[in-house]
Amino acid sequence: MTKNKIYKDYDEFLQDRLKDPRLAVAYLNQAFQDEDENVFLIALKDVLSAQGVDISALAKKAHLNRQNLYKMLSKDGNPRWSNITSLMAAMGLKVRFSYE
Repeated sequence: MTKNKIYKDYDEFLQDRLKDPRLAVAYLNQAFQDEDENVFLIALKDVLSAQGVDISALAKKAHLNRQNLYKMLSKDGNPRWSNITSLMAAMGLKVRFSYE
């Protein structure tokens, strides 16, 4: 029998869960459904943080400026779609659409 981990707060719980790539993708998919685009950007930032991604290396791989990437993921960020798709490609993510 495994013992459940006790978390100090929600952020610690979230960071632990988002280390799992499958849960991180599910989290991003859910955030992408929100009508407020900032929800997705916050979720993306949460995933990057949880997975310990080197922002400088990611910015270089996505052909983005590191400062612009930080700004893009900030509360006041307003990124272009091309920057988001470049970032997601650098993370190994793809956008898919489905009809319900």
